[in-house]
Amino acid sequence: MNKTLSFLAIPMMSSIFSVAQAQSNLTIDGTLINEKSEPISGATIRLTNTGLSTSTDQNGHFIFDKLKPNTYQIEINAFGYSKQKLKVSLKDEDSHLGEVKINNQWESIDEVAVYGKYYEHYKFDSISGSLRLKTPILELPQNIQVISSDLMADQQVFDIVDGITRNISGATRQGHWDNQYANIRMRGSKIPAFRNGMNIEASWGPTAEDASMIERIEFVKGPAGFMLANGEPGGFYNVVTKKPTGNTKGAVTLSTGSFSTYRAAVDLDGKLRKDGKLLYRLNVAGQQKDFYTKYNYSNRVVVAPVVTYKLDSLTSLTFEYTYQGSTYLANGNYAFSPKGFADPGIANDFFAGDPSFAPNKIKDHSTYLYLDRKLNSKWNFHGQLAYFNFNMEATSSWVGAMRANGDISRTYNMADEAGENKFAQFSFTGEEYTGRVRHRILAGADFGVKKFWGDFSVLAKDSLVTKPLNVYNPVYGIAASAIPIPDRSKSVKVRAGGQNYVNSVSYSSLYVHDEMAFLEEKLRLSLGLRYTIAETVGKTALADRTDKAFTPRVGLSYSLDKSTSVYGLFDQSFVPQAGTDWEGNAFKPVRGNDLEAGIKKEWGAGKWISTLSAYQIKRKNALVEDVEHSTSTTKFQTQLGETTSKGIEFDITGEIVKGLNVNANYALTDSKISKDTKEENIGNITPNTAKHTANAWLTYRLQQGALKGLGLTGSVQGIFDRAIGTTKESNFKNYLRTDAGISYQSGKYSISLMVNNLLDNRKLLTAGSTTAKNASIPESVGYYTYIVEARRNFRMGVTYKF
Repeated sequence: MNKTLSFLAIPMMSSIFSVAQAQSNLTIDGTLINEKSEPISGATIRLTNTGLSTSTDQNGHFIFDKLKPNTYQIEINAFGYSKQKLKVSLKDEDSHLGEVKINNQWESIDEVAVYGKYYEHYKFDSISGSLRLKTPILELPQNIQVISSDLMADQQVFDIVDGITRNISGATRQGHWDNQYANIRMRGSKIPAFRNGMNIEASWGPTAEDASMIERIEFVKGPAGFMLANGEPGGFYNVVTKKPTGNTKGAVTLSTGSFSTYRAAVDLDGKLRKDGKLLYRLNVAGQQKDFYTKYNYSNRVVVAPVVTYKLDSLTSLTFEYTYQGSTYLANGNYAFSPKGFADPGIANDFFAGDPSFAPNKIKDHSTYLYLDRKLNSKWNFHGQLAYFNFNMEATSSWVGAMRANGDISRTYNMADEAGENKFAQFSFTGEEYTGRVRHRILAGADFGVKKFWGDFSVLAKDSLVTKPLNVYNPVYGIAASAIPIPDRSKSVKVRAGGQNYVNSVSYSSLYVHDEMAFLEEKLRLSLGLRYTIAETVGKTALADRTDKAFTPRVGLSYSLDKSTSVYGLFDQSFVPQAGTDWEGNAFKPVRGNDLEAGIKKEWGAGKWISTLSAYQIKRKNALVEDVEHSTSTTKFQTQLGETTSKGIEFDITGEIVKGLNVNANYALTDSKISKDTKEENIGNITPNTAKHTANAWLTYRLQQGALKGLGLTGSVQGIFDRAIGTTKESNFKNYLRTDAGISYQSGKYSISLMVNNLLDNRKLLTAGSTTAKNASIPESVGYYTYIVEARRNFRMGVTYKF
């Protein structure tokens, strides 16, 4: 495999380096900033008398090299800023422009900075550097939606589990182990978690990112393996963490709320050296949060330092470390009923565990190392390495059987986990011309190794069965002597060897992508190809497998005018899967084909954007729960033959009129099993999908008068026609939630109050399943398992920026 990759990489590396090693002459460089001395990234810089162009990086820096002595006309274009032109004469030495300040094109800078311009915080014109492509979102032949840290702050979310999906059409969260990880679905399947362009999805993970470390979240719909890494056919979400900006600034946020919630977060950004060569970013957060369920809690600490060293004007090295630690009592907030979902006889604060149980602990460490090098005015190199180390020491209780009167007997299980992931990515991006055709080229390599160990052995049955818990009248307080002490004298890696929860997946990929622009760049044709070799190692020879695949991509985008584009896309995906079925056979990789078309339009001089897309995805080898072979203590998964998902999605983001900011969306998702070894399953709705989702988040802030800075917020979320398990008809309750808030901003201070679940709907279910009666207990009955959201609650936050 390594020889194959080396053979394929040699011609790519040689051809690109031949460009970098061409004769070097004179250079023009500079840093683009706004009136607040903040860097402006993604701006287009052109030498109008040569046809050369480049864009500013995340620090606002740009460079043209290999220039001959001449007088150059420079044109600067950045969205939201006035166009600026410069004249630079090169003779016998380089021209270092330093900081180039451009003005905002809208009125009243002070007013805009404090009270308005929210379309710049909610709406993005470009994707992050971690997605590699330089094409603006408006011109990309794919539906990509972005959630900003400002929108998250306005919604007072604390982590990625906390209501993020309301902002994206068709995205839903399948509630599960909320203290540990998000479980987000889109376009008929669970989508993997990416962080800074790397697929960090794990068997039970990754740890849900805290909001304090997040700069933005990018939802890429449909396959996109050409960009950076293996992705599901339904898409993926990419968490972009905060990096140094080179500007000295900071923020402190204090929050409180219902259920004994207290939180503090600090964000510091600045220079460690006066010359700006050594930059830093530090985010720290601490949180105590009780759950709405009795006795349960989640205390969290996050420390995320980032340091950037600029070796020279063309090269930077960045080191990032993140620690997330949490202590909690139970991982999920499940309710159980013999009667049905959202049983009115079961209190909203029902807790299936016991306060006598020992607390569970998670320690999650991750490190990134980035190297960025501007090879010349056209070509850039990016490399990054990452290491993840996850450890969880936990126990859990689960229902072994239920009786008609509501008595549940519980087992007590070990729930220790360990994960170790290593990643490497290298890519070259650049622009070249062949005649009048512009080429934006991306070429790179992607490597990863993911290892997981889990111990979920049963610690006790009888000691907990002898004292059943009644869901209608729960009495807590199991004697300490009845709770076994877990034996952790051996590491979880050793203990996992006796179970099925040991797996290792490694992959190596090469990819190349070319976006060709014709007709004065109005028509863009994207061609991409990825080659992947994946190896899965399990406990037995049956669990081992090696797969190889080519996955092509073809995209077409056309600009009807400067604010409107239409696109079409064909893309394939290939995702190796860890684990085995109940017989110990390794799972086959997920394969997917995506056909998609859409239209994007910016409105109001670019202040808001709408996206309408339609798609069809055929996804093979999807994993679902193996109900036939799973038990109350041992869960297995099986693979479906094929699912077909069709849908329409509509998103609106930005400032509709001055002061009124909107994030609204709707999705129609029709996802069904199209092929299966069991004919009776064909036509069933893909489990855990919703046919209709609709969300709206509106904020209006007064722009003048005595109450200038006062903001009002309203939100509604709807999920309809949901399906769980095996069914041809919708069989799960609809979801309708309303939120409302009020806020005030003045200078460096802001205060906000949000009331969640304003109408106190106590039937807001995020997950559900059914279980047959326990055959070994004659008096047992089948029962319903579900997670219900919290009753009406509030959060209040105060922020000071300096």
